[in-house]
Amino acid sequence: MTRTIRRPVVTLRSTAGTGATYVTRKNRQNDPDRLVLRKYDPVLGTHVDFREER
Repeated sequence: MTRTIRRPVVTLRSTAGTGATYVTRKNRQNDPDRLVLRKYDPVLGTHVDFREER
């Protein structure tokens, strides 16, 4: 994924504390706050919230 100012690469870390991560891009103009997505945590085997880390 190429890095741009408008759509940077962000890392999403599990809020369950398992250390699972996802890497994605987001549009800073539409989502200026930290991104929170509900995704699958393979360590727990269930869906949990993943929060953007900076």
